[in-house]
Amino acid sequence: MIDRHQLLEWANVYGNYYGVPRDEVISALSKGANTIVKVDVQGAATIKKILPQAVFIFLMPPSMEALGRRLKRRHSESSRDLALRLERAKEEMKSLPLFHYVITSHQNKLDEVVCHIDAIVAAEKCRVKPRTVRP
Repeated sequence: MIDRHQLLEWANVYGNYYGVPRDEVISALSKGANTIVKVDVQGAATIKKILPQAVFIFLMPPSMEALGRRLKRRHSESSRDLALRLERAKEEMKSLPLFHYVITSHQNKLDEVVCHIDAIVAAEKCRVKPRTVRP
């Protein structure tokens, strides 16, 4: 998909490839559908260049300590990889000005995050001058 330019954006993160399928996003936007993609800061920056009218939301941990505890509980990274992820998270915080909204994501409170995202979508629909996201 990378070689065929079928991804809106893509990146190699921690040795794994992630990407957003271009055709699916373009199709949804063409129909006027609310379209949510989950990307890292690098992906958001890339998408903002392509679709500058899009709304960008940063999901933030309550603290770096809380993020460290959350990642440790997953047992998915070595100590070295965990330290790298935490350092990268600190760097990503510097990109907050790229985003329009920030939501703090607390452990075991996904419903709260969803409510905030729903509120942002509702608020954006009520704008006097709505954003028009065109593919």
